[in-house]
Amino acid sequence: MNHRLLRAAALPLSALLLGSAHAQTTLKVATVSPLSGAQSDMGLQLRNGAQLALNEAKAQFKKLGFDLQLVAYDDQADPTTGTAAARKIVSDKSVLAVVGTLNSGVAIPVSSVLAASHVAMVSPLNTANEVTDRGLKNVNRIVARVDAQGPAAATFMMKAFKVKTVYVLNDKTTFGEGLADEVERALKAAGVQVLANEGTEEKSDFSSIIAKIKLQRPDAIYFGGMYSQAGVFARQLREAGILTPIVGGDGFDSTELRTIAGPGAERIYFTTIAAPPESLAAAKTLAAQYQKAFGRPLQGFGLFSYDATKVALQGILSAIRNQGNTRPTREQVEQAIRKGTVTGLISGTVSFNSLGDRREVKLYILQVAHKAFTLETTINVVSKRP
Repeated sequence: MNHRLLRAAALPLSALLLGSAHAQTTLKVATVSPLSGAQSDMGLQLRNGAQLALNEAKAQFKKLGFDLQLVAYDDQADPTTGTAAARKIVSDKSVLAVVGTLNSGVAIPVSSVLAASHVAMVSPLNTANEVTDRGLKNVNRIVARVDAQGPAAATFMMKAFKVKTVYVLNDKTTFGEGLADEVERALKAAGVQVLANEGTEEKSDFSSIIAKIKLQRPDAIYFGGMYSQAGVFARQLREAGILTPIVGGDGFDSTELRTIAGPGAERIYFTTIAAPPESLAAAKTLAAQYQKAFGRPLQGFGLFSYDATKVALQGILSAIRNQGNTRPTREQVEQAIRKGTVTGLISGTVSFNSLGDRREVKLYILQVAHKAFTLETTINVVSKRP
């Protein structure tokens, strides 16, 4: 008999059991978001929020024999880079779910790549209708869609500023164009004149657009885009002496907007899918943990990434238990997430309709203030789909 086998046979049963207990099976959750570049402030919030949720769950998974790990991919807010990350995720069989992405234009191709291998995706941020309207079984989101956010912004402008004319801009992305189109549709339906719905990829010199706005004198400007672009636009608009209100979507929801816009961060408002942490009593502990772990304040996107990760982890746990505490397949996790109901989250209970949209969700309208974003109003959105 092999000498090593003889030594093993001589060990007491307790020692053998202890050895097997240490043979943990690795399970991974991946995040996909911009960790570098102009949108990294939001992308890092997504990754960090996911990390906090995963840290909390590690002990629970360890008791079941699983070593839980987070793997973070930098998509640079680019669909091609995101798609390459998705292929790496598919090839890593230990990844059972993905939390992300930040950009809808990245989410659509990424989720398509993941779908063929049944890798579930829980989005804390993507709003474009097409993210879930394609009917993929692996895609879910815990935030409101563009077709809710656009009309909310239009209604806000009509009530707050009594607008008769609005100049609409977009950043030529799936996200920005979608928001701008929904706003335009809602404004026109209410009899408000939309002076333009202009797409621009400009990042540094908005003088030609500002000249047109100065000439047409709209009652408000709507900008469907990201904080990095909108901040520069706002600064240059105010430097030109134009104090027209600027309204945007959740792409404005970054403290970097104030930094970039500087003194130009006046009369800026935005709809957002993520509540400011200070408006939710349940977020106080998480905010303190985030500050301690990462040395910067928790923002709404980090909070919702935390909740999205908890939804993904609960789906994995349910699938494990359904399999008698053994490793589940990706398809089993995919099904468990879509069918599950998760309570006790900071943003409330999460359950999904047949498309993967959250059944009940909230929208928030914030104003950019000198030291913080101030909450203007909260809007409840209930899904009409089964």
